[in-house]
Amino acid sequence: MLTPMLTPILTVKAPAKINWSLYVLDRRDDGYHTILSLMQSIGLYDTLTFDVSPRLELRTDMDLPLERNLVFRAAQMLREHTGIKEGARIELWKEIPAGAGLGGGSSDAASALIGLNTLWGLGLDRDELKAIGGKLGSDIPFFLGSPLAVVEGKGEILKPLPLEVSYTLLIVHPSLPVSTAWAYGALDAAASPRSRDSFRELTKADDSVDNIKFIYEALATGSLLHLKSLVHNDFEKVVFREYPVIGALKSRMLEQGAVLALMSGSGSAVFGLFEDRKRALSVSRSFSPFFSRVVETLPASPGGEVSPVLRQ
Repeated sequence: MLTPMLTPILTVKAPAKINWSLYVLDRRDDGYHTILSLMQSIGLYDTLTFDVSPRLELRTDMDLPLERNLVFRAAQMLREHTGIKEGARIELWKEIPAGAGLGGGSSDAASALIGLNTLWGLGLDRDELKAIGGKLGSDIPFFLGSPLAVVEGKGEILKPLPLEVSYTLLIVHPSLPVSTAWAYGALDAAASPRSRDSFRELTKADDSVDNIKFIYEALATGSLLHLKSLVHNDFEKVVFREYPVIGALKSRMLEQGAVLALMSGSGSAVFGLFEDRKRALSVSRSFSPFFSRVVETLPASPGGEVSPVLRQ
């Protein structure tokens, strides 16, 4: 059991995310895939605390080698980028399940960059932090910007969008991690032979931009009637085939009154949109013993970039 730091200098709350839509458009020459997605941060948080230390250290109850932990790697990368020699004592408290498609590791890394930038007094602007984070993980730049954005390329091209209203979501995770690398490989195999045309046939990419526009307009105006037919995730077909329990979770959520349900990212978490928080809480109890949380989407102010919540 991890004992909390008594008086940390900084505390950063790192939010999870969902994908209202996720299209995989093609496989790039560098091995990455071109995506188009509408992503939004949600009120499910990991917590990072920071304090001064003569060396760089990370304490967490995650069963993961230090050299593979994105928080530790982000700290090392920030030191290499700036040439700074200072250390830090970082503690990571996990609430976002791993391998769930909720972006927990990427959000933690983004929050580490924000926290250490403050702790060490580096004064780096958000674009510099995005450039550093983008070398480590394709979702990290999103968590250094607006809570709602259209994400393109391999994740580095962001178009922030304003959305002042929040929505209630039920998140369910079946304690079954899905490897992102496996999911992309399965999607590649489903689109074989690998060509842009076969990906377009698989994902209906010609409609994706319009779908994202319609999803955003529906969320912004509260017109949710047709939202169920607009949300989309290319990974669902291959993931549900391999892991039927995930598809069953989506079906159960719809049967119990969700306006829509969709797998987030490459899985394995499924989220449902509910018009009533009380109903969402009631439905969540039916998903025991799975991990389930009722949360709200994070609003995005016009023109504003909102970082993870930071307290000193």
